[in-house]
Amino acid sequence: MLNHKFRKLLLSFLLFLPLFLFAHAPEHGYIFLRIYENEGVEGRFEILSDDLNKVFDWGLKSKNNQLSEVKSHTNELQTYLLEHSNFKSANGEHNITFKGIEILNTGLGDYIQVLFDLDNFSTIPDSLDVTYNIAFEKSPTHRGFLTVEYNWKAGIIENESNISLYFTPGDTTDTLSLNEVSLWKGFVAMINQGIWHIWIGIDHIFFLIALILPSVIKRRREDEITSLMTSWEPVSEFKPAFKYIISIITFFTIAHTITLSLSALKVISLPGWIVESIIAFSIGLAAFHNIKPIFKGRDWIIAFGFGLFHGFGFASVLGDLGLQNEFLVYSLLGFNVGVEIGQLLIIFAIFPILFLLRNRKFYSKILVIGSLFLIVASAYWVIERVFDINLGVEDYLRYLFYKARVALNLR
Repeated sequence: MLNHKFRKLLLSFLLFLPLFLFAHAPEHGYIFLRIYENEGVEGRFEILSDDLNKVFDWGLKSKNNQLSEVKSHTNELQTYLLEHSNFKSANGEHNITFKGIEILNTGLGDYIQVLFDLDNFSTIPDSLDVTYNIAFEKSPTHRGFLTVEYNWKAGIIENESNISLYFTPGDTTDTLSLNEVSLWKGFVAMINQGIWHIWIGIDHIFFLIALILPSVIKRRREDEITSLMTSWEPVSEFKPAFKYIISIITFFTIAHTITLSLSALKVISLPGWIVESIIAFSIGLAAFHNIKPIFKGRDWIIAFGFGLFHGFGFASVLGDLGLQNEFLVYSLLGFNVGVEIGQLLIIFAIFPILFLLRNRKFYSKILVIGSLFLIVASAYWVIERVFDINLGVEDYLRYLFYKARVALNLR
């Protein structure tokens, strides 16, 4: 009974988690800011097309091809935003320079994104007075929110859900504090990003699993092998298994640190599809090596060689975070420390279980079946990434998960 209740509670949490993480909501408008220590401040307005229809009577409809229609109203929209928003600080007025218009399609409708820069930020002030008076005259239930999406020294990286300011028809101006900053906050935030991105990078996790599966066994001599399942014997002590893990992870770490740094510093750059395809291939090769050794006694070659490409993959994450040149050394170091912590936590969770199971007769089956599964997953990702197609398996798994929630009345 307790297990049933716990399962329902867990599934309920997974079901409603997106509602807490997703920043947008009906009749809400947003200002997103990115604050750079040496580059100034950039941002964007995000306003539902339905709210703009109330203000301008444009008749916009939520559809994927309306960007050109929105752009035809650019001057009118920009003039309206200048008249109904404002940014001031101890430095003086911060004028808005518009950079373009984009559309964000969501299940709630289309958000019109108006990108801009703010001037007069030679130094970052302690606070910023923000006025948001958009759509209130036509929609009293409309609400405005300001989110700081990026502020390295405040420890804010890739944030879209934590609201800093709240605007209503009766309270259209508020003050954003910018003085709670330090290098330490930014460094810790990058560590957290590194941990998070190794945990959500299922291909990186699969590669680690392929590397550590053989850590608690050793291959028999050829004259002792009578079948595939008798190819290994368990290690007798903890020390050689642990030494193997340390060796493999050290080579993997050295490799991805080299290419992560070179790529982030723009010394070397490779096309993303090539990097991601080789990362997918590395999983299959490492798994195949577990069944039939390619580099006998030199497993480190796989860890180091393919670790170089995993480093390029990690570097692409740094690019997705929108990092610029500010505090790049701290960002690289913090992110890399986070990646190491993340992968060590994964290893510490899996390795003791493998060590306890090593003497069981079925461990050979775990190794072979697990490696075959990883080979299949590798082939699947290689095909998708090389040919840039969606085979639909992941979509089908999400559908099955949805059906399971429905079956448990958790819609």
